[in-house]
Amino acid sequence: MMDPHLLLSGVIFGLSMGSIFFLMTVGLSLCFGLMRIISLDQLLYYSVGAYLTYSVSAMIGSVWLGALVGVVGAGVTALLVERFVFLRIYARDITFSMITSFGILIGGIGLIKAVWGLVPRPVPVPIEAQWDILGTEVPVYRLVVVVLALLVYAGIWLFLNKTIIGKAIRAGIEDVEHVEGLGINVYRLFTLTFVIAGALSGLAGGLHAPLIMVFPDMGLEVLAFAFMVVIIGGLGSIKGTFISAFLVGQVVSIGSLVYAPLAQMAPFAIMLLILLIKPTGLYGSALLKR
Repeated sequence: MMDPHLLLSGVIFGLSMGSIFFLMTVGLSLCFGLMRIISLDQLLYYSVGAYLTYSVSAMIGSVWLGALVGVVGAGVTALLVERFVFLRIYARDITFSMITSFGILIGGIGLIKAVWGLVPRPVPVPIEAQWDILGTEVPVYRLVVVVLALLVYAGIWLFLNKTIIGKAIRAGIEDVEHVEGLGINVYRLFTLTFVIAGALSGLAGGLHAPLIMVFPDMGLEVLAFAFMVVIIGGLGSIKGTFISAFLVGQVVSIGSLVYAPLAQMAPFAIMLLILLIKPTGLYGSALLKR
């Protein structure tokens, strides 16, 4: 029988990992939901956020300010990519966007290597305190990461359901042509959505940086998990992405405690099982063209 303290630590670790997965993949869901593109370059903005967090924290000693700069930097990078690349390919087939975005990811990794080098970079944990929960010492920073992810999910829900722009984006997800018929510039919605997605990916990188060593290929390393999260949750579903991210986080964390190879194998097994039962994922809809 597993030690209860070890199990609690694993659950907390899984929650924090699921929080990072959610922030990392919610941009993929937003982009597919509205624009019907598969934006693998979101993992580039995740890396940009992490490296900017490292650079700012190394210069002035503030990880939190570094994470903020990472969010802004990732959002600006996403804006430039959207303006110069995606604006020209929105009308193309979805597989074209996937191939293009993967090329952007690989090219971006090359630029990261040119700027920051190949050596992994450490980022200090901004909160080193431990909190005693049922006799188990739990890192406070991991709990903060979980709370921030929950706040982001609540913020996205409020934005999409309670604001005029958010409602326009939701309407565009359902029927782009209808939104255009109302006189709304749908491409401005595309740009706004893409920048928000990139900024959230940058936030994932900034929050994840103190928990790992920042290195150039970090975006590629999480690519498989990002795919699993969005496929299990359902392409385009924010709710599905949220639930799936925490599910995968727990499976990876608890699985590694039970038997280390399960951390890699179990998420794929769950994905295959769900796709056999519901091919569109937990909350996804059929793959539609705009």
